[in-house]
Amino acid sequence: MTYEDTRDTRDTREAETRDPDTPDSDTRDSGTRDSDTRYEAVRSRDARFDGAFFFAVETTGIYCRPSCPAVTPKRRNVRFFATAAAAQGSGFRACRRCRPDAGPGSPDWNVRADVVGRAMRLIGDGVVDREGVAGLAARLGYSARQVQRQLTAELGAGPVALARAQRAHTARVLLQTTGLPVTEVAFAAGFASVRQFNDTVRAVYAATPTGLRSAAPRTGRTAAPGAGIPLRLAHRGPYHARAVFDLLAREAVAGTEEVSGPAGARTYRRTLRLPYGTGIAAVEERTGSAPGDAVHPGGWLDARLRLTDPRDLTTAVQRLRRLFDLDADPYAVDERLGADPRLAPFVAARPGLRAPGAADPEEYALRALLGRAATERLVRAHGKTLDAPSGPLTHLFPEPAALADAPGLAGTPAGTLAAALADDAVRLDAGVDRDDAQEALLALPGLDGAAVARIRARALGDPDVAPPGVAVPDTWRPWRTYALHHLRIAEDHRVLD
Repeated sequence: MTYEDTRDTRDTREAETRDPDTPDSDTRDSGTRDSDTRYEAVRSRDARFDGAFFFAVETTGIYCRPSCPAVTPKRRNVRFFATAAAAQGSGFRACRRCRPDAGPGSPDWNVRADVVGRAMRLIGDGVVDREGVAGLAARLGYSARQVQRQLTAELGAGPVALARAQRAHTARVLLQTTGLPVTEVAFAAGFASVRQFNDTVRAVYAATPTGLRSAAPRTGRTAAPGAGIPLRLAHRGPYHARAVFDLLAREAVAGTEEVSGPAGARTYRRTLRLPYGTGIAAVEERTGSAPGDAVHPGGWLDARLRLTDPRDLTTAVQRLRRLFDLDADPYAVDERLGADPRLAPFVAARPGLRAPGAADPEEYALRALLGRAATERLVRAHGKTLDAPSGPLTHLFPEPAALADAPGLAGTPAGTLAAALADDAVRLDAGVDRDDAQEALLALPGLDGAAVARIRARALGDPDVAPPGVAVPDTWRPWRTYALHHLRIAEDHRVLD
């Protein structure tokens, strides 16, 4: 049994006869459709499925991730859900042992370009908390009722419930890793009132906020004042950290990014412009320096976030997850690409290779056109200086509006793109339709297909991009971005050798 197998076993007859207004969470998970296969994953504690679906035990009232180490429940007592929100909506509370909310996200939201996939990316970015369901629907180009129906039909939960589950997770992180007063945690997590916060925490975790804080694992990771929020950014399967940190080190823009430390123990740091304020993120490589130590040993990357406003926690975490490609499914990618004789040696040499995205899509798109040296000059000239610089991190990347009229950029591809981003003629947010974005980019003077392909792969996180004129076999779909990443790294190594 492989994760890729489960993705291809959709019951089309069920899909054709399903009433979209009648949710049935037991058949709505997008990672796998077959209940027996799901139960086998639970019985074998298969971490490949963490985040792809959740299971709940009717006799205990608890829901878990598939890899939960607890005793396997009897099949007749188990129900399956596409999302934590669906499990919570059916009255189940989160397992305190496996902490299902702390697992990686579903890899489907990276791949899918339909309205459900786009909606999930936007909800992850905190759009419902900031703009409500109406704002989410407007970004998707649908009515609020249509978005509600489609999400409920497939995932067993609507946008409000999905956002509520995310707020509960954010609240748990803040309660257990910071010393913020409980009232401040409530609003920082996105709740409209303390009562709503208390009710949600009790429903999801079967504990009061104070009780949840006191039950925090004594790991020494609680944030000291001013030190930032310590995080574990979960991923599934092997994670080839060295290739990611190598790429980030080559691309780092002085003033907004830095990569420090020796290979195998590097730290990537960058500034973030966020909806409510600014942030500084630090992510650790932690693989060791030997050639065989390129793959990260744990199921997470250690990170730390310093935020001027804790309401930005959810958004900042999701942007780091996209940058480091943490919700990918390396099993499916490696199985598909490893079957190709041309790619097999590269896949074997670099298991779990990721295709990094972007922490700020607009920033990456402009950087792709400017180049590193020009970008650094523009950061110094037009970037906003941080109120509290942190070593070499002194600036935020300039907003598109600041670059649209920057001296020397007018009439250039980068200047044209900055102007288009500033007036929303081009959108690159987490929920944009990728085909629409590509069409809008290609319509701008000076942007060629190769540049747009880079933007689509990195800024929009599309795992299946091939630049025009590059011959790639259909057997690499839907992972052509990863395939080309393998080839580029192999070519770089040949040049260095």
